[in-house]
Amino acid sequence: MKPDTTQKLSALIEVIGFVALALILKRVLDPVIWRYAGPVSLISTLAVLTIYMRFRGLSWAGMGLRRLPGLKAKLLVLPQSLLTLLVFGAAVATVLLGGQALGLEFMSEVPAGIEERWGDVRGNLPLYLLWMAIVWTAAAFGEEMFFRGFLITRLQTAFKGLPLASVLAVILPAMLFGYGHMYYQGLRGFFVTGAIALAFGTMFLLFKRNLWPIILLHGAIDSLTFTAMYLDMDI
Repeated sequence: MKPDTTQKLSALIEVIGFVALALILKRVLDPVIWRYAGPVSLISTLAVLTIYMRFRGLSWAGMGLRRLPGLKAKLLVLPQSLLTLLVFGAAVATVLLGGQALGLEFMSEVPAGIEERWGDVRGNLPLYLLWMAIVWTAAAFGEEMFFRGFLITRLQTAFKGLPLASVLAVILPAMLFGYGHMYYQGLRGFFVTGAIALAFGTMFLLFKRNLWPIILLHGAIDSLTFTAMYLDMDI
């Protein structure tokens, strides 16, 4: 095979293999630690993926977790995060309002699985701190590194030369991201988190594969959400 063809096939095999690993680990952990199966399986997958990448001569810097040279690049992270917040809000509003306009009743109902998974956080400081740690490891860093950094970057390589290659590279991980939240958020969660993933993936490419603004926003949104739950505020 030509080198370009080999690279594309290798990237596709990597994506399939590590997605399968994450799904299998989660399935194995579900009966044991249902609430934490997702974060634990993702962190475990990232650990294996990091070792594999070093063996292959790849780095997380090449997938968005790069150093920001100079003060200007660092200061740009905040406005970039705010811009991503606007796109995030537009994506969520479009899905929720669109679903209601189409008469999809499940789009206006908060999934029962959210209360079942996180309801105990209210007034429980140790549990709140545990979830905050998960927010900034498995969610903000872990999900962005895997779903945006790794999957989008490698799918762009796998689809190189195809029409709308970058569009496909954003849509497929977004669908997987939505599916990954469906087990406790139902169909509503699939569409909402899928839309969020589309927004984040688009901004990841717009920022020339820079994960830092998205990581910052992801962590901030989840932190505010868990803080509101801990304080028993309406969210």
